[in-house]
This record gives sequence, structure tokens and C-alpha cells, in this order.
Amino acid sequence: MRSVRAKAAAGATVVVAVALIAAGAAVLLALRSSLIDRTDLEAEVVARDVAAQLATDVPPGRLELPDDERRPVQVVAEDGRVVAVSDQLEAISGTSSTEVEPGPPPGGSAGDEDDDDDDDPARGEVSGDGPRFSSGAATVDGDRADYRFASVEVTSGERQTYTVHAGAPLATEQDAVGTVRDAMLVGLPVLLAVVGSVTWLVTRRALRPVEGIRSEMAAITASEDLSRRVPEPASRDEVARLARTTNETLAALEASVERQRRFVADASHELRSPIASLRTQLEVGAAHPELLDVPGAVEDTVRLQQLAADLLLLARLDAGERPGGTAVDMGRLLREEVAQRSGDRVTVSVDAGDGLDVSGARGQLARVVGNLLDNAQRHAATEVTAAVRPERGQVVLTVADDGEGVPEAERERIFERFVRLDDARTRDDGGAGLGLAIARDVARRHGGTLTVGSSPRGGALFELRLPAAG
Repeated sequence: MRSVRAKAAAGATVVVAVALIAAGAAVLLALRSSLIDRTDLEAEVVARDVAAQLATDVPPGRLELPDDERRPVQVVAEDGRVVAVSDQLEAISGTSSTEVEPGPPPGGSAGDEDDDDDDDPARGEVSGDGPRFSSGAATVDGDRADYRFASVEVTSGERQTYTVHAGAPLATEQDAVGTVRDAMLVGLPVLLAVVGSVTWLVTRRALRPVEGIRSEMAAITASEDLSRRVPEPASRDEVARLARTTNETLAALEASVERQRRFVADASHELRSPIASLRTQLEVGAAHPELLDVPGAVEDTVRLQQLAADLLLLARLDAGERPGGTAVDMGRLLREEVAQRSGDRVTVSVDAGDGLDVSGARGQLARVVGNLLDNAQRHAATEVTAAVRPERGQVVLTVADDGEGVPEAERERIFERFVRLDDARTRDDGGAGLGLAIARDVARRHGGTLTVGSSPRGGALFELRLPAAG
């Protein structure tokens, strides 16, 4: 059962079936209990009527028993003798005796009692205890049926104790319960079929947008056209949210693929220039050794090596490489990077203490600091300032220059790959437009941020924020 519709229909049918069976069983039990209580009451009325006659000292042989053959009565004396039974009673079970023929009393025969000699007979009493009820069977005039018997004890005026057993038939109860049971057995499958069919139809309608999403995704996969989008239902349910999320994922995927294509194209363009220059110099050197520009060839080779290293680092960052957990002192790292630039065109002044540690990869963080210093020195007029300070659980590195600064509209664009605001000048200086992109990617991998603003001296101010170690 691989279909969601089939699973939903089967699940709903099973749940409804269990609920209906439980409810039907409860209804049948309640109905049967109610009908049995009513039958018990009918039997009790007859038993108490006969017991009342015995309490007024009516002899058992002269009792007025019900004429209704459906109300069998049996009177049993204390010694176990059956002293009275209703007419046409042929067999009985479920009472204190199975005898259906009255036995003679001790010292005489049944029916010889004469109460005319006693002008003021004593009055007996019916037992104050409630009647006892039992289930049994009786055969009346050749018809056997199930009965409920009410048993009432009574003491006559002569201090004789009798037990009156009166029965009421269970046919009505059995017929009613059987009718309800049969109706349930017939109606249950029909109702379950209706529930299953309705669930199937409703589920199919609810999942129709999902099928549309699936088919469109299959078409997108086949065509490799990431500009297509799946249809979004007008509803606001889970399916609509799924469609919107799918379209957002497709948009992000399309942007990622486009960015990757642009990256490959830009990388190819950037690699082509130093490779072409190096090839030209080597071909000239091969034909005319005296004209070989060795420093230029070395410069092109170094530029090519740096570009390859930048591309490799970006590929590792895009692959999700996690930084290490080494403690790096950012103040010491900054001083070490500046110490290597003693002969640069623009000097760098440093304000950084010790003990400002962050957790990460020292090599990548050194690359960030070096890229920020390279960028600042390339655009500064006379001076670059760099500082490291703690701030609310973070270590903040700032690099500022006194150059022309970065226009506000371009402050996010400069962190894109292969972007140079002054393309001609920076290309001559050897920049490929990857330094700031690498710096921001590394900062994000270390849980930090890299932003650019305006320095107090009018140039650019780059601010790197990283979580402090520990």
C-alpha cells in the first residue's frame, strides 16, 4: 500500500470500524440491560402478587395464579416441596426446584386446608429482602422458552415459609437485541464503504496540488530549467506552504547555479590573462632569449599561483569546510602580518594588545587579515590604521584607510567575487576581486561578520567581528 490516499482511506476506515464496533457493543449491552431490567420488574410484580396472597394465609391450593401462560409460577415450601404451579407448566429450570407437580402436604393431601374454623387468622408477611433474579427456561403447553425468574420469600400466618418463583419471558429482549444487532451487521459494512470512499475522494482532492508539484518538479529535473516554478495553490494550508517553500528552494538553487556559472566564467577570464602573458613571454624568450622578461614572467607566475590558491580556498569554503578549534590571538596575528609589510608604500599603524583570542583556523584568519591590509594599502593615500579590541564577548578587528572610501551603494557589492570598483587600476595592481569575498566567507565560517563603513579620515573602515574564545 504505497498510495497516501489508500493509506488514509484504510486508516480512516479502521478507526471508524473500531469506533462503531465499540459503540455498537455498548448500545447492545445497554439495550439488553434495560430490557432485562424491565423483564425482571414484570416477574417481580407477579411474584409479589402471589406472595401477598400467601401472606394473607391463602392456602397454596387456592392461590389465584396468572392466567397468562407466558408468566409461569412455581411456589416451593421451606422443605423443598412444590406446593403450587401455574397451569400448563411442563418443565422448569433456574429455580430452586425442577418439579412441576404439587406434592401432598405432610399428614394430609393438598387442598384439604379449611380456614373457615378460624374467625381471625393470623397475617403473614413478605420478606423485606429484595427479590432474587435468575435466568432459566420453562416449557409451557409444549413451548420452551428462556425466562427471567424473580424469587420472593413469604411467611404465611401459620408461620410457613414459601418461595415464590415467577417468570417473565426473554423473547422480547432477545428479539430487540437481535434486530439491533442484525441492523448493525448490515449497516456497518455500508457505512465503512461510505467512509472509505469519502476519505479516498477527499484525500485525492487534497493531494491533487501535491501531484502538480511532483509533476512540475519532474519536468524541471528533466529539462534542467531552474527558472521554472511549481504551481502554488490559492489555499493557505500545508500544501500551499510546501509549494512556496519549494519555489524558494528553486530560486535559491537557481541563484547558486548562476553564481557558480559566473564564478567559473570569471575564474576562466582571470586565469586567461596571466597565462596568456606568461605564454607570450616564454615564446618571445624561446625565439629571442635576450628579450626574455624574467621578472615579468615571475610576476605573472606568482599572480597565477595566488589566484589558484584563492580559487582553491573558495572551493573549500563552498564545500562547507569547518574551521579548526585552535585558539588564535588576533592582536599577535595582526602584529605579525604588519611586521611583514615594513617596506610597503603605505605604512600601517597598529593598536592591539595580547590575550584577545578567538577559536578557528589560524591560516584562514591570517588570510583575512592579510586581505584587509592589502585592500587598505591599495586604496590608502598616506596611512592605514589597524586595531583589535574586545567588545561584549567578541573580538573586533578594524582596518581603516584615508583613501576615497567605498560608496554606500557599493558596500555590499564589493564582497562579491571578482568585483572591482576600479577595474583597470586594481587589475594593474594584481587584484582579482577575490580578497574581500574570501574574507567575508571565512568570517562567516567562524561565526562572525565582516562589514564596511566610513573611517573618521574619510576612507573605508572594515570591521571584522568574531566570537571570543571560551
